[in-house]
Amino acid sequence: MGKIYDAIVVGGGQAGLAAGYYLKKNKLQYLILDSSNQARGSWPDYYDSLKLFSPASFASLPGLKFPKHANEYPSRFEVIKYLEDYIQFFQFPIEGNQQVVSVKKEDEIFTLITEKGNRFQSKTIINATGSFRNPYIPDIKGIELFKGRTFHSSEYRNPTSFINKRNIVVGSGNSAVQIAIELSEISITSLAVRNKVNLLKQKVLGLDLHYWIRITGFDNFPFWRFRKSVPQSNSVIDLGNYKEKIKEGNPDQKRMFTSFYSDGVVWADGSKEPVDAIIFATGYKNYLPHLADIGATDINGNPIHQAGVSTSVKGLYYVGLDGQRTFASATLRGVGPDSKFVVQKLLRFLKN
Repeated sequence: MGKIYDAIVVGGGQAGLAAGYYLKKNKLQYLILDSSNQARGSWPDYYDSLKLFSPASFASLPGLKFPKHANEYPSRFEVIKYLEDYIQFFQFPIEGNQQVVSVKKEDEIFTLITEKGNRFQSKTIINATGSFRNPYIPDIKGIELFKGRTFHSSEYRNPTSFINKRNIVVGSGNSAVQIAIELSEISITSLAVRNKVNLLKQKVLGLDLHYWIRITGFDNFPFWRFRKSVPQSNSVIDLGNYKEKIKEGNPDQKRMFTSFYSDGVVWADGSKEPVDAIIFATGYKNYLPHLADIGATDINGNPIHQAGVSTSVKGLYYVGLDGQRTFASATLRGVGPDSKFVVQKLLRFLKN
């Protein structure tokens, strides 16, 4: 069959690269498989104006600082460049265009099968695929009747095609607010929310909010020990006069609509309004079909794990899951500590 690796990492985004760093540091025989032709995770597919909501000083992966010359809040393009530099600096063994479609396990060895029919074998697996491939759009009454545009924020790139249109962005998180504010500059745009946006000051006593989150320990508090998952926050960090713009109604906030009709939406008060486009900034769900055959996921497709260590399949680990170990687990600043933790567990497993 060929070489049997100590570990194979599935996914070459920020989580997979952080895992690769610790595997390399511990001198393991490993390989990173990525579905794209160039490992950069989901960053090339995000909208053009995206900015990190944490400053560059908090955005480094292990072993290489984010460039000091970057914007204080790095752009999508700066993050992509940093990931490319990270790969070049550490010379990770990455096989591109290798979408893993199934995993088998026999005699304590994993066999990973790709879309191309290639097979790779390993003693352990670190799954770092994230959930970007599985955007979530809620099932709303009448959505099939609507003649306008409906799509997820993962498909949004820039406001060019929305000029002078009536647009609604569904959601109250960071991406929803940033997209809605950008659209409100060229069109009539509303945020459709279940709960009003909770805006947090970017800086407190002259220091970025993330500084205070870190020194208080909240960013790395092990919520997983006390809850099945980390509580998700709907708070939005105000990176550019968001509060003033929303207060002025650009965009305005409206209670979530209840249904669609052919030309638009029906609001909670029963009124109808014609709409051109609806953008759902409603997050993502886990997407792990390749792990289903080995019993790694529950009936809803979610990983069965504790702090990134599979509790149903020995030798299987995760990095990059929402709430995996801490509040920051799925972020650039969080995947490093989680990768270190997981690789330590993996090393103990290999020694036994």
